[in-house]
Amino acid sequence: MSPMTRTGLYIHVPFCSSKCNYCDFNSYAGKLHLAEKYFSAVQKEIQLYYNTMKYNLIDSIYIGGGTPSCIKHKYICEILDMCRINFNIAEDCEISIESNPGTLDIEKLTAYRSSGINRISIGLQAYRRSLLKYLGRRHSAEDFISSVELAKKAGFCNINADIIFGIPGQTFEDWTETLRVLVELGVKHISAYSLKIEEGTKFGDMLENGELIPVEDELDREMYHYAVNYFKKNGFKQYEISNFSKEGYICRHNLIYWKCADYLGLGAGAHSLLDGERFSNKCSIESYTGDLERGVKPVEERYRLEYSDRMSEYMFLGLRLNQGVNNTEFKELFKKDMFFLYKESFEELQKNKLIEIQGQNVRLTGLGLDLANQVFVKFV
Repeated sequence: MSPMTRTGLYIHVPFCSSKCNYCDFNSYAGKLHLAEKYFSAVQKEIQLYYNTMKYNLIDSIYIGGGTPSCIKHKYICEILDMCRINFNIAEDCEISIESNPGTLDIEKLTAYRSSGINRISIGLQAYRRSLLKYLGRRHSAEDFISSVELAKKAGFCNINADIIFGIPGQTFEDWTETLRVLVELGVKHISAYSLKIEEGTKFGDMLENGELIPVEDELDREMYHYAVNYFKKNGFKQYEISNFSKEGYICRHNLIYWKCADYLGLGAGAHSLLDGERFSNKCSIESYTGDLERGVKPVEERYRLEYSDRMSEYMFLGLRLNQGVNNTEFKELFKKDMFFLYKESFEELQKNKLIEIQGQNVRLTGLGLDLANQVFVKFV
């Protein structure tokens, strides 16, 4: 009997207490009254994938959003129970949940732990109250600190914090204060993102109307470089452009995406990659639940990846990782030599000091990390 395919599982929770000014994720404020119907639909969707997933071993589950912690914990626990009934869940499965400060209490956190959740991500984004208000966040830094302490009390050791730099009005000192607080709190994983202003968000509208001036690239890069060095000095390993972890706390689910491994996405707007095919669900909560009430999978878009697409994704996603991409692995996957296939691109990027080649490995240089998009476009 052939071994099961190790696969990730993503579960999307599209509910939020309020929409942040920078957020372009599929999330909705003011729709919590739909939660019961929504999670009933997710349970139906899980059952519809029973046969598809019978030869897959789930070794990572990620409950994201939206704000999964803004809904009753019973919905989360029931979904995980349904996953265990219908899917093969690895004994050492990493099970993560996203949360926001101010939406967590000891009862909810204890229920999460009892249901098998062993990793929690708490969105700080910024420490200064004025910056939180500007971002449209509804919590304070004190709420974040309290949430971390409550999570520890409930038995969570694997705690991630999300933070943002390059926020208009954010000073370098504001940024260093945020980093210091996280290190002192003892979180094991930190995701640090440069603010991206997306169309369709409040910030996107403000930029278009001239009400928002993006941070200068020089300050953005200064903040990033400081974070890389500060985290390194404090025992964090940078394993991807934006992600840092203590030894043994690399996010397994993150690696699934960057290594182009299979994953199934459940919920409104969730994306999947299974057996060389990408597909995504309808984004609207009402459309998603309506399809499942009729016993129909709520898939909106589906396409099979060409061989060239799969190789391209392997390159530009894998180069996000500090270890880079490996030719031996590339040959095993695609029966081709990446040094021959991308010879001209590698030569140009190496000449411009954006990549370095060590044996069978290709990885970004420090300059390449700063100019990553210039590298990635070579493989699209």
